[in-house]
Amino acid sequence: MVNKVDHIGIAVKNLEETLKFYEDILGIKCVAEEVVEEQKVKTAFLPLGDTEIELLESTSEDGPIAKFIEKKGEGIQHIAYKVDDIEKALEELKAKGIRLIDEKPRRGAGGAKIAFLHPKSTFGVLIEICQRD
Repeated sequence: MVNKVDHIGIAVKNLEETLKFYEDILGIKCVAEEVVEEQKVKTAFLPLGDTEIELLESTSEDGPIAKFIEKKGEGIQHIAYKVDDIEKALEELKAKGIRLIDEKPRRGAGGAKIAFLHPKSTFGVLIEICQRD
């Protein structure tokens, strides 16, 4: 079902400051920034090998990233796994008793189709599955 780790999502308070660290200190360059209005988030993608780091800054005080940071602080928010057919993957996961946050895929950054699995079904890890065409 899963092909690879697509990206690791990291919640940050200030995208610009965080990018300075990743680019100037670690030498990982940002290739794209995007605002995803539906998710109330601004993202930056930093390729690393055959995966990416996705930095996530909330664009709203009531957005999911703002709530995550308020509750847990900055840090890893989710791990995304690439799948070939997200609709089929969701059907299989639901049939196996996995609790889904998203019953149907939604649009994510970079035009990906995404869906989240509930951490209560995944041993405390927020997992995103994604399909990139």
